[in-house]
Amino acid sequence: MPASSAIGPVAVVGLGYVGLPLALAFAEKGIAVIGVDTDPSKVEALSQGRSYIGRVKDDLITALSGNGLFTATGEMAAASEARAIAICVPTLLDKHQTPDLSYVIKATESLIPHLRSGQLISLESTTYPGTTTELVKPILERAGLAVGTDIFLGFSPEREDPGNPDFTITNVPKVIGADDDASRARMEELYAVIAPSLVPVASSATAEAVKLTENIFRMVNIALVNELKVVYERMGIDIWEVIDAAKTKPFGFMPFYPGPGLGGHCIPIDPHYLTWKAREFNVSARFVELAGKINSQMPDYVVANVALALDQRLRKGLFGAKILIVGMSYKRNVGDLRESPSLIVREILVKRGAEVAFHDPLISVFPAMLEHPDLEGEPSVALTPKALACFNAVVICTDHDDVDYDLLAEHAPLIIDTRNVYGRMGKRPDGVVMS
Repeated sequence: MPASSAIGPVAVVGLGYVGLPLALAFAEKGIAVIGVDTDPSKVEALSQGRSYIGRVKDDLITALSGNGLFTATGEMAAASEARAIAICVPTLLDKHQTPDLSYVIKATESLIPHLRSGQLISLESTTYPGTTTELVKPILERAGLAVGTDIFLGFSPEREDPGNPDFTITNVPKVIGADDDASRARMEELYAVIAPSLVPVASSATAEAVKLTENIFRMVNIALVNELKVVYERMGIDIWEVIDAAKTKPFGFMPFYPGPGLGGHCIPIDPHYLTWKAREFNVSARFVELAGKINSQMPDYVVANVALALDQRLRKGLFGAKILIVGMSYKRNVGDLRESPSLIVREILVKRGAEVAFHDPLISVFPAMLEHPDLEGEPSVALTPKALACFNAVVICTDHDDVDYDLLAEHAPLIIDTRNVYGRMGKRPDGVVMS
């Protein structure tokens, strides 16, 4: 029996950075996939064979769509045809740092009229332990179908690393959790098709905790080196040199690197899901909360260093200074602005009276952003000697490969390097200040 008849069709709800690669991974294995997204622009792009995610190539979408293995739609009703449904929608925080699961709730409720007996629903959206059982399961059972007998339910966290070509869905072990044996068996059957190995855990809550733990591990270690950077700078010690030397130890040390703050959809947000849920059990995740506080202070630290460098090097105040931020996205070689610390650095600079522009080789024009509506349509400044002469200082916030750093060093009067770009190049130009 072909894999598509035994496993699929598969429906993937939410075609963003997680959902689209997941959908295409199944399709590449010969399983028919229905991609569902409420954003008409995404559906239109995919229907025309155009990708909106850098690492997903147009020709792959075109090929899989052309042979009928991948179809994009805005209609949830199409999911009724699927044997398995993966929910990959965003999980957010509100202004009070409280989990906002509105996308998960809406997607799950939208499935109710289209559920049928025998279907598997897998939640992949990162969330607090208990979400699958306490939130998703009761909504699904409104359809009159019992989880574990009529329909099946589990949680399998995404393990994406945007911008890292070495790791994809198909070469990273897949964690799967479910609260009954039948659902766990269906989860194993589904994900065995695309994953190199499976890591079954005792429950959906355990799988949810695995994902949070992975991201908290990174957040805490980044906070540690960010704090050490501040301490060592006062002592006249180069944190980058310290890390490079420490990582030569073949055991007991893993290198993490400081920067202007934390960005991306996962690491700045996910740990708050645990600290929020912990309060329900009358415990506090103090270490996690402290790490979050340290990381959130880094943009202020960067701006303070910009002001100091302007004062000491150019005898100029921050008010009225013309500043160019190089790298607006949150991560090297990724054009994703979500939670980018560059946005916070820019916001603080503007509040202190600076005139701020940006250059990013992966973002030609600022897109519409709910929290930064004033930036929509602002273009990336081309890096030319003439353009650089117009700025008092350049702040490197994200170290994309496709930037001419030698040009910056030659023509910018002052560079604040938050990513050790010039240290990695083995250079220390006179106009560069490490931050």
